[in-house]
Amino acid sequence: MRRLISALALGLALCFAASGAQALSPDEMLSNPVLEKRARTISAELRCMVCQNESIDDSNADLARDLRVLVRERLVAGDTDEQVLEFLVARYGEFVLLRPRLQMSTLLLWGFPIAVLLAGGVAIVLSIRRRRASPVEAAPLSESEKKQLKKLVGASGD
Repeated sequence: MRRLISALALGLALCFAASGAQALSPDEMLSNPVLEKRARTISAELRCMVCQNESIDDSNADLARDLRVLVRERLVAGDTDEQVLEFLVARYGEFVLLRPRLQMSTLLLWGFPIAVLLAGGVAIVLSIRRRRASPVEAAPLSESEKKQLKKLVGASGD
């Protein structure tokens, strides 16, 4: 039993260690630790155009590698972080950003989830109000049902 628990613990540890691995290769890294830290920060904000759900820092795609190298080249050339991001947005569009900026062109992207939640809330409130406002009316009793009711009420009253 202890072996099984040890094997599971080791497996979990390896899974977590592997998930933290990044695609950055040593030849891409800058010798200046300050620039490298800035490059990592920028890379974490950029979407891999191939994988689309990963940052370029996490992706093994060739295009992601090219973008990581480009970010580092721009930083070495003296660009600020914002200038690097603007350069990449101008080249690849807003889609290159993992978190698109709030602008007129992205307003639907940011506002749609909020609008859906609000519409759902309004629909729930209206549904509850309708149920409370319109009580269910019983159908009128037929003549035979009225006679049967009189018999039952009369029988219980004796």
